[in-house]
This record gives sequence, structure tokens and C-alpha cells, in this order.
Amino acid sequence: MPLQLFNTLTRRLESFKPLKDKKVGLYACGPTVYDYAHIGNLRSYIIWDILHRTLEYNGYKVKHVMNITDVGHLTSNADEGEDKIEKGAAREHKSAWEIADFYTKAFMKNMAELNIHKPDVICRATGHIKEQIKLIKKLEKKGFTYINAEGVYFDTSKLPDYGELAGLKNQDLRSGIRVAIGGKRHNADFALWKFSPKLKKRQMEWNSPWGVGFPGWHIECSAMSAKYLGLPFDIHCGGIDHIPVHHTNEIAQTEAAEGVVPARYWVHNEFLNMGEEKMAKSAGNFITLDTLKEKNISPLAYRFFILQTHYRKQLTFSWMALEAAQNGLDHLCLAAASLDKKSSLSMHSVEIEEKIKEKFLKAISDDMDTPAALAIVWEAVKEKKISQKILFEFDKVLGLKIKENMDKPVQSIPISARALIDERDTARAAKNWKKSDELRDELIKLGYTVMDTPKGTKITKN
Repeated sequence: MPLQLFNTLTRRLESFKPLKDKKVGLYACGPTVYDYAHIGNLRSYIIWDILHRTLEYNGYKVKHVMNITDVGHLTSNADEGEDKIEKGAAREHKSAWEIADFYTKAFMKNMAELNIHKPDVICRATGHIKEQIKLIKKLEKKGFTYINAEGVYFDTSKLPDYGELAGLKNQDLRSGIRVAIGGKRHNADFALWKFSPKLKKRQMEWNSPWGVGFPGWHIECSAMSAKYLGLPFDIHCGGIDHIPVHHTNEIAQTEAAEGVVPARYWVHNEFLNMGEEKMAKSAGNFITLDTLKEKNISPLAYRFFILQTHYRKQLTFSWMALEAAQNGLDHLCLAAASLDKKSSLSMHSVEIEEKIKEKFLKAISDDMDTPAALAIVWEAVKEKKISQKILFEFDKVLGLKIKENMDKPVQSIPISARALIDERDTARAAKNWKKSDELRDELIKLGYTVMDTPKGTKITKN
């Protein structure tokens, strides 16, 4: 079957047809590098990696572009508040450039740990100021901008179909529910270029035809996606929180300047929730990949956890679910080791494998239905209906590194046991030997051999 994707712009499932035969331009919104990425953020990048891999599995050559927002993303979608990078610099007593560099490296490390393909082009907003100024000048020439005390703004009233991506009409966006107007003509208007404060010098600022300042958050993606992919390009990705503001404004800028919607397909993933709320830095309820590793949950187990739910469904975090994912991945690797390395020569086994390959392709091509694809893989492995060779082909899409880990699966440690280990290490650090011995005895009762090492308590299952 042809590859099907749900297009947010048309609100329907569509057969994917690239602009150029077998070549795909893919743009994914990257991180704002002022802090560590939380695992909710990382869900998006796992999904776009699956999309990249699915396209390749279907025979397409992909040019994947991702931006790094290292300036211009303010703490409010209303173009108010501090620049997140400068705020991070004040928090850590470092320069804005040091903050951006440090957290970009931390993010790329997370990408590698999750076995996410490195995009073909990674472009920083600060490295493309000229391109952003050029685009703003084009918008100014066409009459879509105005200047107030805060900066250069886009006049959304000049674009009749503004808000189409979010399913909102122009008048709905100006009904007073989005933001306070301040110096703007309309509630939905947004900054293209922000002026630096008169009494305070910013660390990141540039000269422009309108005055010293810095670019708005939205203009960077319009400028850089066009530079590296041309207009229009095939697919634009992001989280659903990008729909009402960031991506709506990207479309507005490009449509006003160039007369086209930048991308033909807009693909958005749902949130990872902590309880009833989405995981977010602003809410203070976020967990990093390093937190998982401290709990003996591997990054690939988190990837496995993400793939068990369709990308357009909300997913709720729990330690129990992550522990189950770690166990599931371990068992899949163990089962893979028992498969034949290659298909047997019998026509019957070859036919069975071909049917399973068809089922897998159909599932992954059905709007990236990773839960269905995983179910097909697990059943085939458990019943030994496929060879390692075919499993490794499937893993080119799943990205779980089954081949590398099938001979050395990591044994999962239940959360209850991990809690006892942490408590015992704390007791030993405090030289509370009585408590340490009591906790050792509890671990022994649970069926573990307990070892004291320079790095703390280590256990193995008896």
C-alpha cells in the first residue's frame, strides 16, 4: 500500500506523493537550547526519526533538516518576557553563547543515545540572521509589516486565510482570547524582529534596517527551511503545541512573502503527559533521559515505550510502564538470539516471511502505526516465523538496535528493588551500617545477590 500520512493542514489521511520522484524534503522543528530536553520533548524526535526511516523503507531518499533555536524564543507565545537563552544564561551565570552550545551538545548526545538519525542539515538561528532579515524586508516591501515600540510585527489582518492550519478563522484569532494587545494592532500579530531594550544590552543582538535587536522565533524556521529545501517542500513536522502559533505563523510569513504554503504535508505528534498535564519545563514536571538511566531504564527502552503508542495519541508516563518496556525490549533481544540467521531454503518458510514483510510494511506505512508493526514483529519472533535477517530489516525502521544487543540484553531491575538500592547507598554514605544491613537482607529476600562496589550497591538475580 502507498504511504499514508495524516495531514494537519487538510485534517485527513492522505497518500504521500513527493514533489520530486523518490526524493523527500523533511523539516522538523528542533529544540530551544536553554535547558536539557525532557523526555516529552524527545518523543517528538523519536517520531520524526521513525518517519525518516519509514520513508527510506519505502524507497525514498530523504533530506532531513532540523533547526536549533538559539535566539528569539521568548518565555511567552505573546512575544513577551525574556529570551529563553538569555534567561538560561542568567540562571547559570554563563554567557548566552555558552548556554546555547552546552545544551545543543547535550541534546545531540540524547539523540545518539536514542538511536535517532542525525539530520542531514542542522541549522542554528544565530547562523542565519542575514536570511531572516532578507525575508522580513520582503514582507515589508509587500505591505505585511508595521513597526511599534517593541519591534517589527506581522499584520495578520492582511492575510485572509491566517489560522487555517489551526482550524481557526481570522476573526476568532482576534477575539481577545489569545494575548493582550499591548503595542500590536491585533491580538494575533507577531514579532518578526524585536528591538533590544534601550537601557540594557543583550548578549545576542544584531544590526538591522530597523534597529539593533534580534529575530522573532517564527521567522527563523521560514527562512532556514526555504534555504535548505526550497519552496514548497514535502513535509513539516512538530508537536501539536506548534499548531496554533508557531506553525500558523510560519505559514503566514511564507505565504505572504512567497505566495505558497511552505510544506504540503504537516505532521504533528501528541503530548507525553505526567498525570493529567503535559510534560513541560514551564510546569516543572519534566524528566530527562539521564533520570531514566539512573533508574536503570535504557534510552532504547524509552524508544520502545514510545513506539507502543501511536504518535497521534496522548501517552501517559509511569515508571511501571517504563519498567515493562525495558522488560519487553530485553525479551525481544533474547528471542532474537534464538532465531535462524537466514531464511531456510524451503519455499514454505520464504512465503511466510514474505507475508510477514507485507504486513509490516502495511502497518508502518499506515500513518506510522508503530504499535501494529511491533505486534507483528513480536508475534513473528516469538513463533520463529522469521529469520534474524528479516528482523534486522524491520529494525532499520524501529531503530531498537536489536542486532547489537541480542547477545547482551540488559537485565531489568524492578523499581521496588531500585528504590531499596538507592536507600541502601544513602545509608552506607551516612555510615548507617545497621540500616544498610537491613536493606541488604530485604534485597536477598527478593531473590538477589548483593555486592558492594566502589560505585555503590550492585545486585544480580539468583
